Amino acid sequence: MNKEKDDIRLSKFLSLVLRHKPEEIGILLDENGWTNTQELIEKINQTDLTIDFERLKHIVDTNPKQRFAFDETYKKIRANQGHSVEVELGYTAQKPPTILYHGTAHKSMSSILQSGLEKRSRYQVHLSVNKETAKNVGQRHGMPVIFDVLAEHMFHDGYEFYLSENGVWLIDRVPVKYLRLNAE
Repeated sequence: MNKEKDDIRLSKFLSLVLRHKPEEIGILLDENGWTNTQELIEKINQTDLTIDFERLKHIVDTNPKQRFAFDETYKKIRANQGHSVEVELGYTAQKPPTILYHGTAHKSMSSILQSGLEKRSRYQVHLSVNKETAKNVGQRHGMPVIFDVLAEHMFHDGYEFYLSENGVWLIDRVPVKYLRLNAE
């Protein structure tokens, strides 16, 4: 397998264990989602994958979605967002841009128009600042549909928004009244 494909496979595995199933390799995430870097490397190397610190750092540094982060000492690592396990990422509420975007598959459109955007199995709903990112997210699940989220209105109505380290806006839910189907 070539290095680029292997890095993608390792990145997907990191997403699995740092966001959803740490028990898959027997690691523990603390209340903020951090785990010991050296232990993570050792546990990964007990699977059919191989990694060392330099390779892990390369994956973290070059991940196009910036999904992972080290602490300032590099002794701990975590996923920046997207968890399905309960963690407190320590983000503070912030005022969002006027409009944010959410991409999904066309097949989910009617459900969203009935109940709004819900976190479901994720820790929070993910929103982006641009349509292109939302479209790319939607395409992963089928024919894409983009919703405009009236974020400023939500903020003024008391909803709290959080900005992850990698630029993804997070919120617990988006009621239907704050959604508009994007015309583009």
